[in-house]
Amino acid sequence: MLSFALGIGTQNTQGDWLEIYYPAPLFKPEASLVEAARRTLEAPMGNTTVSFLPEHCAALGQALKEAGHGEQAELADVLATSQRPLVATFLDSDTPPESVPEVYLKLHLLSHRLVKPHGVDLSGMFGLLRNIAWTNEGAIDIEELPARRLKARLAGRTLSVDCVDKFPKMTDYVVPKGIRIADTARVRLGAYLGEGTTVMHEGFCNFNAGTEGPGMIEGRISAGVMVGKGSDLGGGCSTMGTLSGGGNIVIKVGEGCLIGANAGIGIPLGDRCTVEAGLYITAGAKVAVLDDQGQEVKVVAARELAGQDDLLLRRNSTNGRIECLTNKSAIALNEALHAHN
Repeated sequence: MLSFALGIGTQNTQGDWLEIYYPAPLFKPEASLVEAARRTLEAPMGNTTVSFLPEHCAALGQALKEAGHGEQAELADVLATSQRPLVATFLDSDTPPESVPEVYLKLHLLSHRLVKPHGVDLSGMFGLLRNIAWTNEGAIDIEELPARRLKARLAGRTLSVDCVDKFPKMTDYVVPKGIRIADTARVRLGAYLGEGTTVMHEGFCNFNAGTEGPGMIEGRISAGVMVGKGSDLGGGCSTMGTLSGGGNIVIKVGEGCLIGANAGIGIPLGDRCTVEAGLYITAGAKVAVLDDQGQEVKVVAARELAGQDDLLLRRNSTNGRIECLTNKSAIALNEALHAHN
C-alpha cells in the first residue's frame, strides 16, 4: 500500500473535485489501518477515492481506534463536524493518478516530506487539474467565478482573487518544520523543502522539486529539480526544469554549490560547484576546460561536465568564452541565517 489519507475538499456546482486538504496523509500505512477504513467505507480494492458524509465518521473513527490507530481515529472524529465534502483516498500502487483526490494526495506526500521529488508518478496530472480561482473564500471553478463574485457583492462582501492557476500555494496546506518563506505565493503545493531552507522574496519552488536543506533560495527551482544540502541559489538565477526546456534531463544541484545571481543551469551539477553570476550554462554550450595553470586542455559541450564535482564555471570577460576551472573555494553557509528553530 503506497498511501492513505482522509481529506476535506471543495467541489464545483457539478460535484467535480477542485482541491483536497489532507491533514495527516500516510505513506506506506499499516495493513490493519487500510483494512479497517476499506471495510467501514465499503471501498473497493485498488487505487480509489470514496466520498463519505460526516455521519459516517463515528463508525470510521471507532473502526480505526479498534485497529489500534488512534491518531487517524481522532481525525475521523474531528471530520464529523465538517461542513465541506469529505473524501478517503486509497493508493495501492504508484500508477499515474486518475482523479483530483489522487493528484492532491501525491502533492501532499511531497510537501509533507514523505517522498522526495520523482518519488511518485505524477504522469498526466495536468489533464486532471482544473484552472481555479484561488480566493479569500477558497477555491472557485473559473467558470463559476462571475456568479460567485456577484453573490459576494450582493451580500456586502468583496471577493478577492489571489491567483488563477491549477496549483495552490503550499502553505495553505502544510508548513514543514524549520523553513522560512518570505512570499508564500512563490512555493507551490508539491514542493519539497528540507529543514533549514529559506526561500526569499524572489525565490520560487515548483511542484515535484525542492531542497535537501539547509539552503538559501533566491532564484527559481523549476519542476523536477532538486537542490542539495548547503547549496545557495543567488538572486534571479534559474534552473532548467522538465517543464521549461530541460526535456527528460533531470537537473540536480549537488551539495555545497553556488549559482550566482542571474545565472542558470541546463545541466546537473555535482558537489561544490560554482556558476558565475550572469552565466547561463546550457547543455550544448561550448566550455573551455582549463588546467591548474589556467591553460586550455580541451573544449567540450557542457553536457560532458554534467554531474562532476568541484567545478568553477565562468565567462572570460576578455574574450567572452565560457571556461571551467577546478573550484578550490568551498561555499560556507552562514549558520545564523539558517537557524530556524
